[in-house]
Amino acid sequence: MRPVRKWGPGPYPVAVIHGGPGAPGEMAQVARELSVVKSVLEPFQTETSLEGQIQELRAVLSEHGQLPVTLIGFSWGAFLSWMVAARYPALVKKLILVSSAPFEEQYAASITKTRLDRLKPEQRTEAQSLLVQIDDPKTPDKNALLGKLGCLLAHADAFDPVTLENEAFHCQYAIFKSVWDEAVERRRNMSLIRMAYSIRCPVVAIHGDRDPHPAEGVSIPLARELSDFKFILLKKCGHRPWIERNASEDFFSILVKEI
Repeated sequence: MRPVRKWGPGPYPVAVIHGGPGAPGEMAQVARELSVVKSVLEPFQTETSLEGQIQELRAVLSEHGQLPVTLIGFSWGAFLSWMVAARYPALVKKLILVSSAPFEEQYAASITKTRLDRLKPEQRTEAQSLLVQIDDPKTPDKNALLGKLGCLLAHADAFDPVTLENEAFHCQYAIFKSVWDEAVERRRNMSLIRMAYSIRCPVVAIHGDRDPHPAEGVSIPLARELSDFKFILLKKCGHRPWIERNASEDFFSILVKEI
């Protein structure tokens, strides 16, 4: 798989960073829309460690980007973009965090329950079964199970979607498990939020008011730690703003203004 997809003729001052970890391609619609205004890089994260992904993204930006770039990180990609901006501030002009996971552990406890509670009873039962299977070391082909779980949770993550279609190529469990476990530990021991001391660029966070990832888990810690921070809450919006009937137009208008 190519490490990066390019939208537009270049140069590339903007990069969109997918979530997961292990969900390459899911930012295609965002990249496609923004490429009408500016050429966009869409890197794919393939490394199976957190440090590997940091270095992989650094290398792609250095080789293909018009530095410093504006990084638009979605979900897990918001965390990765944050880490790269903290480690390599000369690479990043602005950081835009879309639907980020919480930056402190206290805000993360309710996410799974919120998602499950929003599902229909039969969907909830299937999701709980998939979670058990995925957690079992003896279960084969966890990529397929993770994909099924993602499709189910998409119903809980959205508010009023035009579509639930996801352009990600495939789910990669090995990447998800290894990278996310490391990221959660950095959040738990507070080293993630302490990276704010190394952030030198403006930071903008965009979040849906119906995202199961609580908005206050982003707005409160970052407003406390950053001097140049703006938080934008989208109404009637779930986890993926670009698919939302009521929020997608505002979402893209905000992005175009910020890049």
